[in-house]
Formats: sequence, structure tokens, C-alpha cells
Amino acid sequence: MIIFVFLLWIVLNGRITGELVFFGVIISVLVSAFLSLISNYGIKNEIRLIKNFPLSIIYVLNLIIEIIKASLNVMSVIISGKKPDCVLVEFHSGLRGNLLNTILANSITLTPGTYTVFQQEDRFVVHCLMEAYGEDMDKSSFVKLLKKSEG
Repeated sequence: MIIFVFLLWIVLNGRITGELVFFGVIISVLVSAFLSLISNYGIKNEIRLIKNFPLSIIYVLNLIIEIIKASLNVMSVIISGKKPDCVLVEFHSGLRGNLLNTILANSITLTPGTYTVFQQEDRFVVHCLMEAYGEDMDKSSFVKLLKKSEG
């Protein structure tokens, strides 16, 4: 958090001088300490965030690839004139954290042909344009990567 706040300080100032760096470090430490007090955000979260950064990049790249693949699948359904066989799929992700389950729900919704209708803890109900889109959702690449980041 301190590094992020410091980089934000530098970007918003638009220049780097000794004085700005000195005050930036002090202000970054104070702002981070204040945020830690009011939001229960600690150094353990910071270390976990830094440790999972490469996995986050892989997740975003995987999301982009899945969006492209799903877009092509939905386009083929539209072009072929096939009538969609919409289904609701229910599954449990097995993820413990609310943040990771929310990321999964948003990733499903961002992927064309599917959207999350309901999500509570690790229980999901997903609307799928085609029945094949809903197969093995609990074993998808999204779930696997998020479980790796969980620990």
C-alpha cells in the first residue's frame, strides 16, 4: 500500500525533486497507517498482494483469452442460425473469500454467452446461452487460478 500511495503521489505531482520524494515518503507512510487502522488492512495483506501479482497478470490474460474464445463461439451460434438452448447452471466454486468469489462472478459475466444470475458465498447460478457453456464450470480455468491465489 505504501508503494502504491507513493507512486500515486509522484504521478499526481508530475515531477520528481528531493523535497517531493521526502514528503511523499512521509505522507505515504501516514496515509497507509491511517488506512490500515480504519480498514483492517495489514502488512500480511500487502505481502499476499505482492506475492500474487504474477498470478493476477496470468488471470487477466486468461480472462482476455476466454472472452475472445467465447465471443467467437457466440458469433458462430448467431451466424449459423442455431436456436440457443439456454440453461441455468448451479455450482459451488469452493473458494473461501468473498473477494475471489466476486471476481469469479464478474469474470463469468464478462465472458459472452454467460452471466451470473445469483452468487452467495461460493454458490453460483449462471445463465448460459448454450448448454455446453455451462459444463464443468466448477473446474474452469478461472476457478483453478483463483484457488491458486487463495493459497
